[in-house]
Amino acid sequence: MREGKSARRRWLWRWRSNPLRRHDDIVEAWIVLAVWTVVVLGGAVAGLVTAHAADEVFARQRAGRHPVRAVLLADTPASTLATWGRGDRAWATVRWNAPDGTTRTGRTLVGTDLAAGATVMIWQDRRGRLTDRPTDRTEASVEAGFLGVGAAFALTGAAVAAGAVARWRLDRRRIDQWGREWALVGPRWGHKTG
Repeated sequence: MREGKSARRRWLWRWRSNPLRRHDDIVEAWIVLAVWTVVVLGGAVAGLVTAHAADEVFARQRAGRHPVRAVLLADTPASTLATWGRGDRAWATVRWNAPDGTTRTGRTLVGTDLAAGATVMIWQDRRGRLTDRPTDRTEASVEAGFLGVGAAFALTGAAVAAGAVARWRLDRRRIDQWGREWALVGPRWGHKTG
């Protein structure tokens, strides 16, 4: 029981009544407490809010984009440079019917080695404009998780950096104060040592 009380006293030493405690020590203790609070609570909240917001954006994309059949208007080359994450794809002009019934044409990525007149699947938004395939649920969850973790780390980094700058300024102030006090006390020590 004695050990727990002693450890708690050591942990809370900056708030204890002590004749050697300076005002800067109390300020530093509050800075450390604030930084840890922002890191733990703020980081968790920022991460969760960001992940939730990203997940909602991906859900709106999935709801607002629909696949539609389109007709290829020109042949695509047999091979092309692979586009990262999309496999062997090439830009081509296609024709499709928009949700309002009008016929539209546009350029989009399609598979390679296709002949004109081939049917391809493209994605359009509610207004019938070409768009990318929406992120599926699994990819969206992973990406939202990464964005949440990134937001938590960003807030944590900002809080730790702000705390470090504040503590550095307190240290500079303490060093200046010690220098002023030494300038008052030092000359009273007339004897030399050594």
